[in-house]
Amino acid sequence: MSKANVSFWVQKEGNRPDLLCGRAADYTVGKGHFLILVWSTLVLGGLLRAFLKNSEVIVLTILSLFGFFIGQLAYNFVEIHQVVYPLLRTPSFSLYCYFSPLIIFMAALDVDFYILKNMFWQVFLAGLISFATTFILIGYVVLKFNKYSWDLQSCLLFSMALGITDPIYSVNSLKTIGISKMYTDIIRGESMVVCGFTSIFFTVFQRGILQMSNFRELHVIMGLIFDVLGSIACGYWCARIIQFILTDLFSNTLTNIIFCISMVYMTFYIVEFWGMSGTVALATVGLNLDSLSFKPRIKLIITKFLIMFSCTFQHLIYTFFGIVIGCGEVKYFQFHTVVFIFILFVTVNFVRFVTVMLVSPVLIHSSYEYNWRWGIVTAWSGIKGVFSLLFAPEVHNLAEQRVESPQLFILYIQVISLMTLGINSYMMTRLAWTLDLCVLSIPRQMAMQNAIKHIQEMIQSRITLFKTEKLLTNVNWTLVEEKTKIEYIIPTPQVSSDNEAKEEFPTDEVLIEEARLHVAIIQISSFEKQCNDGVLSVEAARTLIGATKSYCHVQGKFMSIYDVSTYVRARSWLVKFKNMLTFLEYHKDKTPLILYGHNKFLIFIYHIVFSEEFENAEHIIGIMYIYPMIMHLWPTARKLNVSGLIFVNYYFVFLYLLESALKIIILKRKYFHQHWNTLEFSIVLIGIVDIFCIYFVRLRPDNLMLIQFTVIIGYFRIIRFFPLLKIIIPLLINIVDVQIKKRLSLTYSITKGYIKSLEDTKFLIRQISSRKSIDQKLYEILETNKRDAVKELGLIEHEGRDVVIALKTKQAIRNVIAKALKSLTFLSSRGIIDKYESVEMNKVLLEKIKSLNNFPMAIPLPTPDKYLHNIIWLENKDVLIEFFKERAKLAYFDYGDVICKEGEMPQGIYLIISGMAILESSPPTFGIDRSLRPDRESTTRFTEYCTSGDIIGELSCLLKREIEYTVICETILQVCFISLEDLYEGFDFFWPSLEYKIWLKLALGIAHQYFESSLVDEDLKFQKCVMLNHAYVETLSSYNEMSIDNVNMKFVILVYGSVIDTKTEVPYFAPCILPKTCEQVQGTSDLSKLLVIQAPVPDKNDGNAKVMGNTGLGMTKRDYQWKKKDELDTGSHFRKGL
Repeated sequence: MSKANVSFWVQKEGNRPDLLCGRAADYTVGKGHFLILVWSTLVLGGLLRAFLKNSEVIVLTILSLFGFFIGQLAYNFVEIHQVVYPLLRTPSFSLYCYFSPLIIFMAALDVDFYILKNMFWQVFLAGLISFATTFILIGYVVLKFNKYSWDLQSCLLFSMALGITDPIYSVNSLKTIGISKMYTDIIRGESMVVCGFTSIFFTVFQRGILQMSNFRELHVIMGLIFDVLGSIACGYWCARIIQFILTDLFSNTLTNIIFCISMVYMTFYIVEFWGMSGTVALATVGLNLDSLSFKPRIKLIITKFLIMFSCTFQHLIYTFFGIVIGCGEVKYFQFHTVVFIFILFVTVNFVRFVTVMLVSPVLIHSSYEYNWRWGIVTAWSGIKGVFSLLFAPEVHNLAEQRVESPQLFILYIQVISLMTLGINSYMMTRLAWTLDLCVLSIPRQMAMQNAIKHIQEMIQSRITLFKTEKLLTNVNWTLVEEKTKIEYIIPTPQVSSDNEAKEEFPTDEVLIEEARLHVAIIQISSFEKQCNDGVLSVEAARTLIGATKSYCHVQGKFMSIYDVSTYVRARSWLVKFKNMLTFLEYHKDKTPLILYGHNKFLIFIYHIVFSEEFENAEHIIGIMYIYPMIMHLWPTARKLNVSGLIFVNYYFVFLYLLESALKIIILKRKYFHQHWNTLEFSIVLIGIVDIFCIYFVRLRPDNLMLIQFTVIIGYFRIIRFFPLLKIIIPLLINIVDVQIKKRLSLTYSITKGYIKSLEDTKFLIRQISSRKSIDQKLYEILETNKRDAVKELGLIEHEGRDVVIALKTKQAIRNVIAKALKSLTFLSSRGIIDKYESVEMNKVLLEKIKSLNNFPMAIPLPTPDKYLHNIIWLENKDVLIEFFKERAKLAYFDYGDVICKEGEMPQGIYLIISGMAILESSPPTFGIDRSLRPDRESTTRFTEYCTSGDIIGELSCLLKREIEYTVICETILQVCFISLEDLYEGFDFFWPSLEYKIWLKLALGIAHQYFESSLVDEDLKFQKCVMLNHAYVETLSSYNEMSIDNVNMKFVILVYGSVIDTKTEVPYFAPCILPKTCEQVQGTSDLSKLLVIQAPVPDKNDGNAKVMGNTGLGMTKRDYQWKKKDELDTGSHFRKGL
């Protein structure tokens, strides 16, 4: 290992004592019992934490005193000295390598990378200012007030070690009281920056001592750059390796934990061995790993292990350094020591206040939430911990002059650490409560109350259902209701009477801003769930989460799909690059052979020019000229081979001239239509000019201008290699095509995931806010964003249909296998499948999921007649498909064409093959006269986008009524058209199943659109409903009646028309779920359709089956009413089949 890479922890033999503190072993060192001391420390720490649960500072203080007591015993008794002697002989670098890597990694892993990315320069500036102020102010105080007159270098190193803010303890007290993660991440990020700077500067000091003769400012600067950039690069690639291994489907939890911890230590040691900073490398590793870098729930397990190791290491560190202090001489512990400790404590906190004052303007400018209250709390966050202790011994090792009491370095830092851990943590918590930073704002209180109220309603609904069970009739339901009542006290701010009125009724702007943050949190949760379920790729999920967190801190900004597109790197340069390559691609212009008649010479040349051998010869000529060109550019070789190079030049110019002449003879004027031929002709002309110039130089060797011109022309020979690009361009086009398809696939996945997150958010809006105006505005914003996203989705699908088909096919395979995995888990949990068999089958299914990584990125487009297989009510039956295949027609529409208008009679149904259309309509009637629905009167126009696979006009054709919407082409559209006459001919031919199946498909679609949360536990696939009759459609005409069996009918959903409860005479209008109290209904419109979902048949051996069958309703009546009303007011409707 070279001297340049020597770690700053290595000591030169003979310059330092064997022991930092205490006396050397003046006895024969035998077998010690150091491990007894280690395990005793761990047991004592565990017992103290068990009895003193929330007093970490007391635990560490007791352990430090325990260590000091052991050290004093070791100082006076040889038997105890033999026990602690291995610790005293252990180099400080070994302790640092044992303990620090996992603690650094754990601290960085808990930091949100996207928050730190958005505020990187603010955090970096805060760390730089903190390091500089600490370095200067504490160094000055130590140099001025220390009794023992340490040298300048010792004072500076001591100030750097004492200035490190512990990245764990500095935020622990804030995390337990609900402080925003953004502020804890800023503090933690700043502490890691300071820790990185300190480790690098300690390295610089050590190299300065070892290489004083070579110590220069340039070396220091270059060393710093190499340390930082090299460490970051190593950390990044280590994170990628860990991510690749931990996301493997076949890796088990134990293997993941062992691998993760091993990689952390190996990375640290390798980076330190190369002379860089292991601290910076591990901080980079932790920041580049997030919840998506692990399999589901693996990060939680790894974090628990890291917390366990971190706590264990901290107990050992404080105990070990207490032992080291105790092994020193007590005579140095005087009154001045106590005074100096208090001076240091005041200085440390003063430096922290100065740092916060300097950084606050930057943080106020970058975050609208930061204010003077946060500044006061942050000023007390300068808590010192294990990193300061681990650096403390090196202050003595790197000192210019030997210090008689080296244990004082450790004593000061350890006592200051315990004081800040106790006093500063208490002050931070106390100030946070006093300044109302821990209480919830009025909008958050309202959201919390709504959530609690909703949970209480769900509990009451479940209790009501349980009361109907025969097995639970003797339960004391009064006691159940009393014990299940939620009593949660929401922290409220201490406000004066003057401000109470203002805070009690927040404005809509305040509420919408709070709701915006809730929407962002819900979307992030949705992205993570989609990724864990395999619906969304990791890259797409990480992109969406990053974009959400980037725009989350922009006040008043709801992230739209266009914001996501801006966040994602644009692919336009790829398309432009491909267009340029396509333009440059060589296309052989082959003229008909008949033009040359019986001219054998031209026919012979024709066969030569258009043969593959001729084209290969062109490339061989270019490759052969590489060596002569190198000699021409190399002055020494050129002087030695002047004549040879001239003749070689003649030879190659002749070859190029022959090649161009043969092509001109055959192609004539068409020769110059190809730009590559023009280039070859230019090469010939420049070669001829070059030959004449060389000839004239030989005639006039004294003409300086002619010589210079000849030299310049000689360098133009480089263009003879340009034709070789004809070989590379097709390869580049293929590579760019793959990248474009990857980017297109990623963009499509991102858009689909974004749409799904909006749908998930809409179901939870009521829990976000209880004010109707806010609900209405949120629905409008979300619906507008969804329409834009659907439009973007259609444009992407139109741009790369083969890519989208491959992506959808891959997703369908993934969903089917995921369903099989769930079924396998269920069968295994019930004991139907043996555990060994379950593991083997699970491996088979996981192997199929893993094989999807090699799934083709594009699938050729199916022929138009194949799209008939996508019509779900044809059930992929050959007889139905052949029937409509003979009658279906292909139709094409240009951009802006109107396919059908609102109020016109339907001509047939349209199956979109490619392209996108926009659907605009008035509020849907669902077969009900608007005069009977005054609450539905609205002038709002609804908009929806239809893309490949969507069907337009099914309901209008079934009813033979006017179309309720207008469809306009947004792109060039290709559709498969089935006329109304052909459709009804099919109804007659396949009566009555075909018409019924179309109604079933529409009913299931409407049910999913409006009642997805209620039907989340139902498997309402069309094929299953047809085959097993799990759900069916009932038809009611005016005044016809239908009885409802609540035992066998789990849900009865009115999807079209209107009915009335014959008992209570309460009217119901589509779409709605009929309540359980309804026993018989009567149709009140010309035609009413009801979707009946049957209850599962209870198993005779399972007494709980009935209970499970009756608990499917996951939406309360109040929730359904507001959801239905808001959707109808904002235009969220199932329209494509209407």
